[in-house]
Amino acid sequence: MAPQESPEEVRVAGFIGIGLDNKDGHKRITQSEHFFLVGGSAETHERMQDTAVRFGEALRRKGKRLEEVSLNETIDLLHDANQP
Repeated sequence: MAPQESPEEVRVAGFIGIGLDNKDGHKRITQSEHFFLVGGSAETHERMQDTAVRFGEALRRKGKRLEEVSLNETIDLLHDANQP
């Protein structure tokens, strides 16, 4: 964060998800509007995908784009989207 920016002025541009538990040799990559997901076991990668989908749905329900959401709201949306 630049010294002149307050936490409310900081915006998230997107997310990178990295799964490190892959032991089957498959290369898993998923790219969506707000997420770039790589690696992980089938289960881990699927969970990251589900989180990405739920996050996108939450933004659409709010009628906002990621660039319009405050940092704190982004964190809350991501936390909620990560709940099974």
